[in-house]
Amino acid sequence: MDPNPTNFPILSYVMSRLPSLTPKTAADSNNNLDDLEQPPPLSDAAAASSVGPLGPQLLGQMPNLDDANLLASMGGAISDVAQARSVLNLIGDRPTHEEVDAARADLADLEARLSRQLEEIVLEPRPADVDIHTWRARQAERELKCREEAEKERRVVKSVIQLDEMHDAYERLLADAEKRLVRIYGGAGDAADDAGVAAGGDELNEEVAEILQEAYGKGMERVDLSGRRLRLLPEAFGRISGLVVLDASANQLSTIPDSIAGLQNLEELNLSSNLLTSLPDSIGLLQKLKFLNISGNKLSALPDPICQCRSLVELDVSFNSLTYLPTNIGYELPNLKKLMIQLNKIRSLPSSICELKSLRYLDAHFNELHGLPIAIGRLTSLEVLNLSSNFSDLKELPETFGDLTNLKELDLSNNQIHALPDTFGRLENLTKLNLDQNPIELPPMEIVNQGVEAVKTFMAKRWIDILLEEERKSNQEMQEQAQNGWLTRSTSWLKNVSGNVIGYLGTVGSPMAPKSPKDAYLDQQL
Repeated sequence: MDPNPTNFPILSYVMSRLPSLTPKTAADSNNNLDDLEQPPPLSDAAAASSVGPLGPQLLGQMPNLDDANLLASMGGAISDVAQARSVLNLIGDRPTHEEVDAARADLADLEARLSRQLEEIVLEPRPADVDIHTWRARQAERELKCREEAEKERRVVKSVIQLDEMHDAYERLLADAEKRLVRIYGGAGDAADDAGVAAGGDELNEEVAEILQEAYGKGMERVDLSGRRLRLLPEAFGRISGLVVLDASANQLSTIPDSIAGLQNLEELNLSSNLLTSLPDSIGLLQKLKFLNISGNKLSALPDPICQCRSLVELDVSFNSLTYLPTNIGYELPNLKKLMIQLNKIRSLPSSICELKSLRYLDAHFNELHGLPIAIGRLTSLEVLNLSSNFSDLKELPETFGDLTNLKELDLSNNQIHALPDTFGRLENLTKLNLDQNPIELPPMEIVNQGVEAVKTFMAKRWIDILLEEERKSNQEMQEQAQNGWLTRSTSWLKNVSGNVIGYLGTVGSPMAPKSPKDAYLDQQL
């Protein structure tokens, strides 16, 4: 797992000179840089051979690399590489491309199979002798069993993909560390210079440098870099272990460095109103992150590892260019309560979003949604839902919509919805409803114009009528089955009698038929 000397000569050299460099906590890396073990002096020959054949050429270009103080400074700057190396040494080598491709194909097949199974469960007709509540309970039990079995298989397959992603992130981390070491060697190794370079200008941003130095010295928990025209987020901030809140909004950031993974105590991150086109996979290592705001950027996709931020309570990805959400976003964010995805180009929501059991607020207006997942009713904690302004794309709501029994506010304006689902009357807690600019036919517009209570009453009565009609049909079917059974038995008896008579008639008048004593009597009766 050591860096390749050909691709990362300086990094390889520094790590070979500091063999005692082991994974430390972020606090150790930030606060005890001066306590790093000073490397013993090497002879020119030993130093040159430390990175193989490239050693003499490297030391010829950078003769000060064997300076003890410089090496100590460099060692502190690459502590995150040492930590990542230790982790990868534990979890194993990188899988081959064939193994990763096979795992991705297996995962896609698994998701497709699960989707088919769930669809079959939902569409399976209810037996006439089973009441609707018992049938729903059976369906829920079968669905849970399918999901559990699929999850077991999913974990095995995803482990291969995640291992590959971790190795990929490690490669990017190595490249980033090599650049850092080049800057340090060029005289930008101290925190102030690092912040100045990252600030994106040729001149040192003294204000940012002062904030960085103060954060190091005092262990600041909150840092505000908003509105400072930063084009790069200072690398050095990734080494402030005690940082809890970082606001870098309203800048000109186009990328976020992988070193952000070092902010292990970060709970709130605001990167809104920048120029970001992507996020680093290392953002998934922010295990304590609760509030993430990346609205107002140029993101076309979210990295899958963002789902590993399991402490997330609020996620704002609005006003970007997203066309989809991570497939497993619902399975891995159990604490998410507020999700804002408005003002994007999302055409469909992943089925996993129905597993966000803690979700209370979902804003998906101004997208291109063609519909909702069929199991949307599983979001039983949802209180506010905004689906407005999906225009010609959103035409109907699934029948499970009525299971959102805690829903209080619903905005469906500016869509193409013709009818509310029959189960809509079950939304007893609904207090705000906007159906403007829809070709609504059910309920009638005169009911809609009377307000939310009138709509709820109309739909609730309709739902009761539907249940009563369904019960009447069920009883009628049972009666018809009983009658059909009696008629079937009667018909069978008549057939047997007629068959006997016809059989007898076939023997009457036959010259070969034997005569019985009663033949004359029967002939007379016939």
